[in-house]
Amino acid sequence: MPDWKENLRCSFCHKKSGEVEKLVAGPGVHICNECIGLCGEILEQERHAASTEPRLPVWETMSEEQILDHLPKIAAVQAQVDDNLRDWVGHLRGRDVSWERIGASLGMTRQSAWERFRSET
Repeated sequence: MPDWKENLRCSFCHKKSGEVEKLVAGPGVHICNECIGLCGEILEQERHAASTEPRLPVWETMSEEQILDHLPKIAAVQAQVDDNLRDWVGHLRGRDVSWERIGASLGMTRQSAWERFRSET
């Protein structure tokens, strides 16, 4: 398996690609077969739920310790998305796409795109 595949993780449970059966890719994120299965179970429960109570944000049901334990997972997903975006921008630069076009696509100026994504090497 190529090195980059070994570094892929599920954006939801944060398991490595080698720890799950399959990872499905989205725009800068991945979801594993286990989380997909859990999503299916949640959706099925929702279909059968008779409750009309409003949903609380997930952090309202968590203790402070649980929230603190969850923060590094969110940060890791953000880093994964940032790395993926950097790879896509690098690929565009390899095709000689201008910083102006890249910036416009991302809703930022050419200068901002260059400052954020320029290669440091």
